[in-house]
Amino acid sequence: MSIRKEKAARLKIQILENTLKLIGKKSFADLFVDEICVRVKISKVTLFKYFPKKEDLLLYYHRLWCLARTVELHEKKKEGLQGIYFLFDRISEEYEQYPGMLLGLIGYLTDSRRPPKPYPVKREEKKLLYPNVQDVQALEILSVSQMLERFTLEAIMKREITRSSSTADITHSLITMLYGSIVVSHMNQQPARPFFRKNLDSVLRGLV
Repeated sequence: MSIRKEKAARLKIQILENTLKLIGKKSFADLFVDEICVRVKISKVTLFKYFPKKEDLLLYYHRLWCLARTVELHEKKKEGLQGIYFLFDRISEEYEQYPGMLLGLIGYLTDSRRPPKPYPVKREEKKLLYPNVQDVQALEILSVSQMLERFTLEAIMKREITRSSSTADITHSLITMLYGSIVVSHMNQQPARPFFRKNLDSVLRGLV
């Protein structure tokens, strides 16, 4: 790892970490670039060099969250329905900690003219984040859709899901319910995890 690349990777991670400390449970709209720059002790020019738009922080945050789940599943494999419940539990936990980031991400995705490409995460960033994970640089980051699709296929193969064999249809239903649960949980101001679990149980009950 070159010194220049390591320095750039450290700075990107530092920017996101301080963004999360600043936002807490606030709305993403209430977070200002100037605050981040003061906290990290960098200029706006430097921040925009790595994140040309403020919303790029949302995409980077989501990508690193997916990396964390990919690493977690790499170290402790989960399959089928167990994997689906695992993913929903992790997202509900994340929402309870950083609701503004997830709501900001959903808002940005719905406002975009086309779905943004997955935000790039470099090998150096993976290694800095997970120094003790062997060959972490080679791990392919799975998106939420990819993880759900894999778990759904496994559930069908294991006969945990029997009333449908369309992996795509089930995955789309789960994704719809997942993002919808975030929005409704926010609107109703109710605890996320039991609400997510209840919704997931209802969907899976019709498939088992």
